[in-house]
Amino acid sequence: MVEREQADKMNMVIFKSLLISLLLVFCSRHTVAEKKTNHHSKSTYIIHMDKFNMPSSFNDHLLWYDSSLKSVSESAEMLYTYQHVAHGFSTRLTSQEAELLSKQPGILSVIPEVRYDLHTTRTPEFLGLGKAITFSLASGKQSDVVVGVLDTGVWPELKSFDDKGLGPVPSSWKGECERGKNFNPSNCNKKLIGARFFAKGYEAAFGPINESTESKSPRDDDGHGTHTSTTAAGSVVAGASLFGFANGTARGMATQARVATYKVCWLGGCFSSDIAAGIDKAIADGVNILSMSIGGGLTDYYRDTIAIGTFAATAHGILVSTSAGNGGPSQASLSNVAPWLTTVGAGTIDRDFPAYVTLGNGKAYTGVSLYNGKLPPKTPIPIVYAGNVSGDSEGSQCSKGSLIAAKVAGKIVICDRGGNPRVEKGLVVKSAGGIGMILANNEDYGEELIADSYLLPALALGQKSSNELKKYVFSSPNPTAKLSFGGTQLGVQPSPVVAAFSSRGPNLLTPKVLKPDLIAPGVNILAGWTGAVGPTGMTEDTRHVEFNIISGTSMSCPHVSGLAALLKGTHPEWSPAAIRSALMTTSYRTYKNGQTLKDVDNGLPATPFDFGAGHVDPVAAFDPGLVYDATVDDYLSFFCALKYSSYQIKLVARRDFTCSKRKKYRVEDLNYPSFAVPFNTAFGVKGGSQKPTTVQYTRTLTNVGAPATYTVSVTQSPSVKIVVQPQTLSFRELNEKKSYTVTFTSSSKPSGTTSFAYLEWSDGKHKVSSPIAFSWT
Repeated sequence: MVEREQADKMNMVIFKSLLISLLLVFCSRHTVAEKKTNHHSKSTYIIHMDKFNMPSSFNDHLLWYDSSLKSVSESAEMLYTYQHVAHGFSTRLTSQEAELLSKQPGILSVIPEVRYDLHTTRTPEFLGLGKAITFSLASGKQSDVVVGVLDTGVWPELKSFDDKGLGPVPSSWKGECERGKNFNPSNCNKKLIGARFFAKGYEAAFGPINESTESKSPRDDDGHGTHTSTTAAGSVVAGASLFGFANGTARGMATQARVATYKVCWLGGCFSSDIAAGIDKAIADGVNILSMSIGGGLTDYYRDTIAIGTFAATAHGILVSTSAGNGGPSQASLSNVAPWLTTVGAGTIDRDFPAYVTLGNGKAYTGVSLYNGKLPPKTPIPIVYAGNVSGDSEGSQCSKGSLIAAKVAGKIVICDRGGNPRVEKGLVVKSAGGIGMILANNEDYGEELIADSYLLPALALGQKSSNELKKYVFSSPNPTAKLSFGGTQLGVQPSPVVAAFSSRGPNLLTPKVLKPDLIAPGVNILAGWTGAVGPTGMTEDTRHVEFNIISGTSMSCPHVSGLAALLKGTHPEWSPAAIRSALMTTSYRTYKNGQTLKDVDNGLPATPFDFGAGHVDPVAAFDPGLVYDATVDDYLSFFCALKYSSYQIKLVARRDFTCSKRKKYRVEDLNYPSFAVPFNTAFGVKGGSQKPTTVQYTRTLTNVGAPATYTVSVTQSPSVKIVVQPQTLSFRELNEKKSYTVTFTSSSKPSGTTSFAYLEWSDGKHKVSSPIAFSWT
């Protein structure tokens, strides 16, 4: 997970050319690509062309593209041409040339390049996917499903890509294994059936890739891509662990599915022209599921390369799973909110890696750590606060060069979290002569604990314990402490809880669409790793491992990608929307004792703005009873409801479409498995008093089970009256559709700004549940 401090580290990479790791998931922002000095006058642009109105003087669209480009620049060349995600190409232009090109006939838009950043042995059991269930599912068509992963590439030698027992590669597959540095076509097999790389946009911004530090090939020098792909569809590997932690049998969610990797992310980030090319090729290759733990800030769908590219993938029947972002616990911190995407937040599992600090006053506190090296002395060790032994104003965070060695040598140092990467703080302490480190959470991180593979004895503590620790150190004349490490602990409760870093709603771009869609395991996840760097990703870390434990919504996303592959193999006729609906409406939002899932940030019950429909329950998803299906036509109507012009719709959908003047388009009628209902109380005021505000939503359910009659039930909100019509729906045959309406009436604004309810259809066997999130402005 790339958190706040790791985002800072990535910015350092761009400006200082340091070799880093993008281990942990993407930032919830995006920036225009920085310019290299030797390209100071040019930037990369993605050019969208009106292909269906190509002048008759051209008999080939590529010739038309080239002619249009040469009309503004004799020297510019096309980096990529796109066939599926857009009709057009990417190129390098000055701002003046870009402006001139935008005025040429047939040019729909000239969009500047954007840089995006990247945002197991236990999770199958935690999700209820026992060995018997997994193998029974494999008897279907799971091995015909191809999971495409857009990320940092792949380390093909891992046992997680063993193809033993797999049959021939599906005949529908049209991809290939590209040759490059340290990578040959022979690195692929019947499990890893495709591997490509895309670097033209990256190199256009930063110059040629430094092949002494990263491979210009599909090979993963970072680890992130290998971790996500093995989480989604890794083969079964016995005896997997990280230094003995999380020991067990590792397997991805869809062990029989095939994997194809598309390397679009490099040490300096992920560039939109490369991402678009990766999606374009994945569509042509024939992937069935696309997993993208990549994201950026919010922008209109017709300007967002990921939204545009994934719309094309969805139109080709490909389910796209994306990470929600790591901007939590801040509200409205989401990325990837397009309604055709499955947006995944992160939760914990019932496994932890406890570590303990015992103070000189006898008090003990529990944190987490993946440290496995030489143990510290069992005798009490002097302990100091970094802010008191630093010559730097930001020294409390143990930034590089901030600690005074004479005051640190032989001691345990308390470092405040934030500012720089967590594991780097430990290295700073070690370099200054310290023999131990405690990472102290502040109010920005609360009780969220992420386990790390420190290079010295170290552990992380939650905010409350950190505050008590500091009180002791500040008040004692000779404070001391002892550190100890507890290995792997299973059966941790409550679990799951919503991870503090997981991005939250509401959806600022389209408030009437609830995001995230659901949560999945994303904290301390064990999966495959690269052989190029150690588990921390730091250049000083020379350890080599086959598996690593990391956290973030980048880890939760491939869980859902793999589960979607299982559903696709079992129900190959289901659309992407049907698969997403099955995963959402069968998710759970309470523990076995009936209490609502908790938010680790504050210990309070979480809400649909935190977990969407709830935590994924794959076993229930295989037989959801009913689904909320949606087609490309539904998304076109959605654009009309957003008041998009025909020109703007063409940018996303690559087709001519005009909204009918006779039809009333409403976002409320998008056939989504959840409800977001924003009330504007200003419109409900008349004569100084508030009058009731009423809105109506329409939904359609499709029967994917046996004939049955479903009855609706509603968990009422105290602030909103909810009426469903009709209250029963009878289905007599498979794929039969029935519609209903929900009327929401708000009589008065509640004391808070949000309220929540649930709507559920049940035939006695199936429960088709939808969250409802109300908000008032």
